[in-house]
Amino acid sequence: MKHRYLTGLVALMAGVALNHLGDRLLGVKVELFSGLSTFSFAWGVDLFVLPFFVGLVVSWIFGMGGKWLCYFPPLIVRSMSYAEILYVTGVPHGSILHPMGWWGFYVILAMEAAGIGGIVGEVMIKKVYGRSKVSGTANRETIVERNS
Repeated sequence: MKHRYLTGLVALMAGVALNHLGDRLLGVKVELFSGLSTFSFAWGVDLFVLPFFVGLVVSWIFGMGGKWLCYFPPLIVRSMSYAEILYVTGVPHGSILHPMGWWGFYVILAMEAAGIGGIVGEVMIKKVYGRSKVSGTANRETIVERNS
């Protein structure tokens, strides 16, 4: 197996593990709706802040290109959680399972938060966004030489 594929697999599994662990620690089931009490502070943290840090971790582990890989852990964890409620545990009394349309909307929000975390992770790795400092210095020298 190529080193890049192995690094990607490790980053993906670390992101899935972090997202699943965060879900369990927060005790929130994004897939369930139980009235207005569903939308709590912990629910917002589970939907926006946790995927941001998952994307950051995936990008740190994978390196450059991690911003493309960081979208998958929230999708995997949210899909597994939805399937778990639908097929294994069942819907608790007083709650309903979100329809696929609303669930998909929440998954997209979590994936976008992870994408932002992945981009921030790449920026933190590279220290700049765009061209590297070495090539930027070389370009400035050639411009100065041309103007002389």
